[in-house]
Amino acid sequence: MKTVCNLLGLARSHIHELKNRSPSWVDGRRQPEPEQDEKLVLEIREQIADLPSYGYRRACALVNRQRSKTARPRVNHKRVYRVMAANVLLLPKAPKRPSSSRRHEGVVSVPGSDQRWCSDGFEIKCDSGQTVTTTFTKDCCDREIMAYRAWEGKGLPGEPVREMLIEAVEKRFGAVESIPPDHKLEFLSDNGGAYIAADTRKIARSLGLTPINTPVCSPQSNGMAESFVNTFKRDYVSKMDLTDARTVLAQLQAAFEHFNEVHPHSSLKMKSPREFRQNQTVKQRPEPIKQPALHCD
Repeated sequence: MKTVCNLLGLARSHIHELKNRSPSWVDGRRQPEPEQDEKLVLEIREQIADLPSYGYRRACALVNRQRSKTARPRVNHKRVYRVMAANVLLLPKAPKRPSSSRRHEGVVSVPGSDQRWCSDGFEIKCDSGQTVTTTFTKDCCDREIMAYRAWEGKGLPGEPVREMLIEAVEKRFGAVESIPPDHKLEFLSDNGGAYIAADTRKIARSLGLTPINTPVCSPQSNGMAESFVNTFKRDYVSKMDLTDARTVLAQLQAAFEHFNEVHPHSSLKMKSPREFRQNQTVKQRPEPIKQPALHCD
């Protein structure tokens, strides 16, 4: 018996159990019900109708979020994957990006809100040939976009960045002249002229921020901001009306608000930034960052 089981790749204990199983035994595992799957497909289609770039995990998070409002049972992401695969709703696999030869071992994310903010700028090309430039400030813990600035034209001047920092501080700390001296908050950015300008660094320090710039030719060191740019272009810009700059500017507020309120984030256990912040019932005092991830000028 042992030799036969080894050849078949079966456990002898399982064979013994099958041999001595009662005739009245019934398999208690439930098979997928086509009717239930059809209802789930309708729920998934409803959630991703305006978000065709969402994969099965974000679709599952949105379905469960809607079900929780009506006290219905949650659905497993594996079931969502199976149903979406059967109905040709899965996204194609993304091509593998070439890996950088430079090692990036630093960690941009932090364990608590308002310990490190990051920022970057990007351009949106319009069908009319115009360009909309946008910059934003993002929390490296809860991922909320606290403030942004956008305008028609190329280039990133320093004045919008400075105005954005003042707005971000007011949103998180109220109408104060500066962040409390005992609260350590870093402001991470690349080496763009708007960020390394003397006036920008002066404003940042007067607000209680510690400016930090990534090493030259190392965009991965500001990976959280870079990742947001890719996400924003894929999930929002790709479905915008890009007729002209004025049309694009009118849509940005709703896009940033949707990201903060609705967009499920994998690092937040598929919660949106605002949902993650609301679920933090006890706000603990941030711990100091023991190992700075990036070079500080």
